[in-house]
Amino acid sequence: MTRRTVLPVAALAAATLVLSGCGGDAGSGGETLQVAAATPPMTDVVEAASEAIEGYEIEMVEVADYVQPNAMLEAGEIDANFVQHVPFMEQFNEGNDASLVGVQPVYLTAVAFYSKTLDSIDELPDGGHVTLPADAANLGRALQMLAEAGILTLDPEVEDFNAGMDDITDNPRDLEFVQVELLQANAAYEESDAVFNLPAFANQIDLSPFEDGLTMEEDPQFAVTLVTREDNQETPETQALIEAFTSEQVLDVLEEFESTPAF
Repeated sequence: MTRRTVLPVAALAAATLVLSGCGGDAGSGGETLQVAAATPPMTDVVEAASEAIEGYEIEMVEVADYVQPNAMLEAGEIDANFVQHVPFMEQFNEGNDASLVGVQPVYLTAVAFYSKTLDSIDELPDGGHVTLPADAANLGRALQMLAEAGILTLDPEVEDFNAGMDDITDNPRDLEFVQVELLQANAAYEESDAVFNLPAFANQIDLSPFEDGLTMEEDPQFAVTLVTREDNQETPETQALIEAFTSEQVLDVLEEFESTPAF
């Protein structure tokens, strides 16, 4: 059975203080491993892994954003998190002098642009409103998708998926780009001509990248990954987590959510 600790947005700072008072005891000789997760199917995968793990118990720490679990992990307050792909983790490491490491990719994320009014990305009107992610890792992904769809042109000297807003060299439709945090993407769907969204959030408003996406991408480098720290990546506890997160129980959950396994 999965033990749960839920950290709502308003309680995140206070919860961090409480956890800090524990002296980073998570995983230091006990049988319970704390793993942070955010939304389905990530939370469902953690639950499935908890049924498969041998020799330990998983306590799922449910969080309401994608930065707090990295701060908690870097501080040694939890043993692992399951909320992100490696480019997002690397962005956190660079900005916070952190040493998080991805130890096991678990499933691919089929991201897409969605619209309430358009049936194709080619229908974007001149002067249209396009919502993009605010974080650099997913912004580069979104811009690459638009470039490959012929909507805009990016600086050819910029590596794939690494572009920023300043790397747009041609915007022939004079599109208006607005950046929001991914947690706000569902609200932006109501107002934008097109919005970039992750499947975990799109699913909350009954959107599927395979059925509703104007354009879709499922690149393996953006697989949702089990993340630990450099100092615990090779411990028996982490090995047990890796085995649990690549178990038949997890495969069953991924099939239920129509997510492509990355292992």
